[in-house]
Amino acid sequence: MRPQRAVASFDSASTFLRVLGRHLHGAGSPVLGLGPAARAAGLVLPAVNRLPVRLREALYTWSGWSEAVRQRRLRDVDSDAIARWAVGHYPRRRYPAVVIGSSSGALVHLAALAGVPWLPQTFLVPVRRHGIDPDEPRTSMTALAEERAAFAEANPGIAVHHMHDANQDRLMIRHMAYFRFKYQRLPPAYVDFLRECLAPGGTVLISDCTEHWPTTTTGPRQVFQHGAVGGATPEEYARGGPRIARFLAGYGSPVRAWDSPEPDSRSPEAEWGFDPTLVPDLARLSTAENWLLERLEFPSAQALSEPVAEAYRAWYAEQGVPADRLLVGSFALIDAHLPPARGLVPYWTVFSTLPARDMLDDYLRRTAPFDEIHLGLFSHGTRSAGLATIEDWDRVLERARHGAYCGVDRSAFPLDFASNARFHERAAALPAAGAQPGPAPWTWLRHRLRDHVGTVKRTA
Repeated sequence: MRPQRAVASFDSASTFLRVLGRHLHGAGSPVLGLGPAARAAGLVLPAVNRLPVRLREALYTWSGWSEAVRQRRLRDVDSDAIARWAVGHYPRRRYPAVVIGSSSGALVHLAALAGVPWLPQTFLVPVRRHGIDPDEPRTSMTALAEERAAFAEANPGIAVHHMHDANQDRLMIRHMAYFRFKYQRLPPAYVDFLRECLAPGGTVLISDCTEHWPTTTTGPRQVFQHGAVGGATPEEYARGGPRIARFLAGYGSPVRAWDSPEPDSRSPEAEWGFDPTLVPDLARLSTAENWLLERLEFPSAQALSEPVAEAYRAWYAEQGVPADRLLVGSFALIDAHLPPARGLVPYWTVFSTLPARDMLDDYLRRTAPFDEIHLGLFSHGTRSAGLATIEDWDRVLERARHGAYCGVDRSAFPLDFASNARFHERAAALPAAGAQPGPAPWTWLRHRLRDHVGTVKRTA
């Protein structure tokens, strides 16, 4: 099976890979960087926003289902081939550093500022399945046991994380399951890329998001994760609560809490967490090649957004570029090329949720004021527990002299699917700064992060 057919295009890792690869080729990323076909689809998305809610939800559901792998084809999904596909996104040249590990939009902006690639540890393989209610996580776990085992057996160098989130991914998981896999062994294509493209004496930087989640062991190198990072807590997924009851009632569910499988461990969070099982391979290779192996450790995917934004501001100031315009991306609404090309300071929110909104608002309260804030909001199609309202985001925009949404239809959110096209369009129309700052030297950026947050550490 072709890697691009097996890996979800709508996931964080694949989106970040595309937009960073396009930046290193000197290009921006309209419509999530999905190419000409997606740009054509982007022309009709505004019309989709005018459809009735139920029809919009159905289109969103089936667009995701169309990418999902049939259950009987899971043994044909080759994680080594996916790694070869991943490195093919980047220009073949020498880099002072290569980042490998956890996903984070802020990390993508960090890599873009330095002009270096990032190799994901985690990818999403969506699996077609029918007849399982989103509000039955235990049924989903047991029904797909053979599929998880087949996928893991066919790919001995990975761990399989079956993630089930009926809060944020409710529309998508109506007809599919989320199988995320994490490399526990360094795939040959990553080894070859590092040997070919990392400069002598260069740095391998481990992107180590330490976020964990309660999980249930389902087999060798297999876990089931009920719930995910977003607006609800692990405790609410496990035991329910007032917010979950209201959410389920709003969607006409017959239950007011989920029958959650009993967790027996805590694992790296399926989408964002780093699996340290990969580190010994990286250490052996770095020692053999005389590379510096370092670790950038952060507690959550969005936690990097503040230090990265401050690094951009510091670099712009040194280059004589104004640093008072903030571009806020959200999940897959991200373009790695526009901030340095337009002299914008990037800040990335993991989702359009209250915790993500509060982290951004806290940063804006403490940092030097921005003259402009341009805010994008990713619509996942669900009025999920913990979703921040448009009014919540309005208050964020009030923290600048000029605050404006970037391609957001306030009346359609969180079913504003046209924002996938409009975010880049509106951001690309912003005027460029008087001078382009150019990439920051890797040594400058590494020391800037160390001085600012103390999270870049030498790995023994």
